[in-house]
Amino acid sequence: MGNNETGILMGKLDALHRHLAEMKQAAVAFSGGVDSSLLLKVAVDVLGDDAVGVVAVSASLPRKERDDASELARFMGARLVFLETQELDDPAYAANAPNRCFHCKDHVYAALLNYARGQGIPHILDGMNAEDTLDLRPGRAAAKKHGVSSPLHELGFSKAEVREAARHLGLPNWDKPAAACLSSRIPYGTAVTSSLLARIEAAEMFVRSLGFRELRVRHHGDIARLEVPSSSFAQALERQAELVGGLKALGWVYVTLDLDGLSMGSMNKVLKTGRGAPMQDP
Repeated sequence: MGNNETGILMGKLDALHRHLAEMKQAAVAFSGGVDSSLLLKVAVDVLGDDAVGVVAVSASLPRKERDDASELARFMGARLVFLETQELDDPAYAANAPNRCFHCKDHVYAALLNYARGQGIPHILDGMNAEDTLDLRPGRAAAKKHGVSSPLHELGFSKAEVREAARHLGLPNWDKPAAACLSSRIPYGTAVTSSLLARIEAAEMFVRSLGFRELRVRHHGDIARLEVPSSSFAQALERQAELVGGLKALGWVYVTLDLDGLSMGSMNKVLKTGRGAPMQDP
């Protein structure tokens, strides 16, 4: 960053400090990703034990993400609470319509709100940044419904600024690839089940064990569609036999490499082209 950009970022960090200090107490929806990590780090720096990170635990959260969140919280000296959520028991969520994320976040934020009220915590925060409105995000309606605020968004932090601020504050995950819940690997209209989520989690753990850092394994019935960055295509072809064998062993008949490369929210492409199921109101 140049001097001007650094100055702007430091100004935003100062504004975030002041913003959180006014809250006195806050619960941060914490995933272990860089956005919520930055928010929780600053909240702890400003509020101490009056800030708490809250992790929603369900079958759609990979065990590794839960473990990483615990380790990060210890690194930051943050209090951390795990709340079990039951969105898989909700038929509206399991049906996997394009508004699945709303039903997920509705459960998550309801549980977080219930916890915060029980602890006398007046503010619930999430890590949405200023660029997170560029994709389809029906979960934002759930945030509004439950009074969840997004300081990074309100103060105009871009994703690049979030990463640079996290690096500046010494967070070890400042360059962590973006993550999403395991349900995002399942096409709209295909039911979300705990067994399918476990299968996808095992698949991604296997691919990661072969040395891939950024990846998605998308489920399409008999087909496993592997997404990795285009820079990893050569590596994928070198490990072709292992990838095919390992993913077929998990139950897929066909294994494909997506030549578009890794794409966040790629399951939403059918909605943007008009070929998917229509977006439903929450």
